[in-house]
Amino acid sequence: MKAKTQFQLSFMMFLEFFIWGGWFVTLGAFLGNNLNASGAETAMAFSTQSWGAIIAPFVIGLIADRFFNAEKILGVLHLIGAFLMYQMAQVTEFAVFYPYVLGYMIAYMPTLALVNSVSFNQMNNPAKQFPLIRVFGTIGWILAGWIISLVFKWDSIENIGQGMLSNTFTMVAIASAILGVFSFTLPKTPPKIKKGEKVTLSDILGLDALKLLKDRNFLLFFISSVLICIPLAFYYQNISLFLTENNVENSTTWATMGQMSEVLFMLLLPFFFKKYGFKKTILVGMLAWGIRYILFAFGDAGNLFFMLIAGIALHGICYDFFFVSGQIYTDTKAGEKVKSAAQGLITLATYGVGMLIGFWVAGQIVDKNVISDGVHSWQDIWLFPAFFAFGVFVLFAVFFKNEKVEYKS
Repeated sequence: MKAKTQFQLSFMMFLEFFIWGGWFVTLGAFLGNNLNASGAETAMAFSTQSWGAIIAPFVIGLIADRFFNAEKILGVLHLIGAFLMYQMAQVTEFAVFYPYVLGYMIAYMPTLALVNSVSFNQMNNPAKQFPLIRVFGTIGWILAGWIISLVFKWDSIENIGQGMLSNTFTMVAIASAILGVFSFTLPKTPPKIKKGEKVTLSDILGLDALKLLKDRNFLLFFISSVLICIPLAFYYQNISLFLTENNVENSTTWATMGQMSEVLFMLLLPFFFKKYGFKKTILVGMLAWGIRYILFAFGDAGNLFFMLIAGIALHGICYDFFFVSGQIYTDTKAGEKVKSAAQGLITLATYGVGMLIGFWVAGQIVDKNVISDGVHSWQDIWLFPAFFAFGVFVLFAVFFKNEKVEYKS
């Protein structure tokens, strides 16, 4: 790969996840403090990610794979996103905010597949080259959090009260506009499907991958993937509001520890996977979800602050040991013809169905644990996903029959 191409792809990944991390982490605090949103309304806002994930295959299958170059669609979607982000920065009512965030996530979620498509199209050894490109996305997410917390301090307790978190949307609108324009300079990635070639709805949705559900172990993994995303949704939806309500300064910077640990445990995953196998690896990931919520439930911003930090730092194990291991497992179970479809099926199950249910449940639990205006009983809120995660852990441990899964590094 040429140095110029590597820079282009790295910068693309950097901006792609800078954009996501630049507003999604603080969304809960923004909604609760700026728009006085209820738990149910906050759940609606976060659920737009799931609706975007559900709609994304149609955008990719009907448009990107058939008619236009991926880099051009990427550019158009990010320019649309820049406009919608700017509008989100201006609103003061949830009823006005919601249509904008829904439209934005419908535009943004397909770009996650598009940046991968553009990248893989330029690689002759993806297993070796892609991680070096993708890591810039994690760096972008982390840097966005540091800018919010350490540079401008928009998430400080004082500035949140003054409505400064709305500036995150303006920052992301600028970054999205830059990526939108920059995308048109990326290497050409033509449609995968040739003109005249018939494509069915089954092809677009990857329904052939449903045959994998006939395998008892894969079916249990599929169900567990949906279920574990319910406690996952609690983290994304509530971590910012939880930290700010507990008067934790630089909360967004602390939250980026999750992404830093993600990089660390990604490096440890091959060793753990080879030594202990798929079942034990994924069980550790499930167990970590339950432990992190116990830490959140009983930690505080005072003497037990270390428990909050430990809970955030467990994100690397929670995400890598379950989701990345799950992607590897899915890849080994699927044949060559349905590899992509199988990955799409798991993505639809997790980011789509699982988190959609999770966000709704989290909203209901949060609303039922309001002590007074703007104050929540966080111990009761966090104990629900903790015990739910432990339940999924037991389900998988008892019923999943151990099998050898080859890890190809």
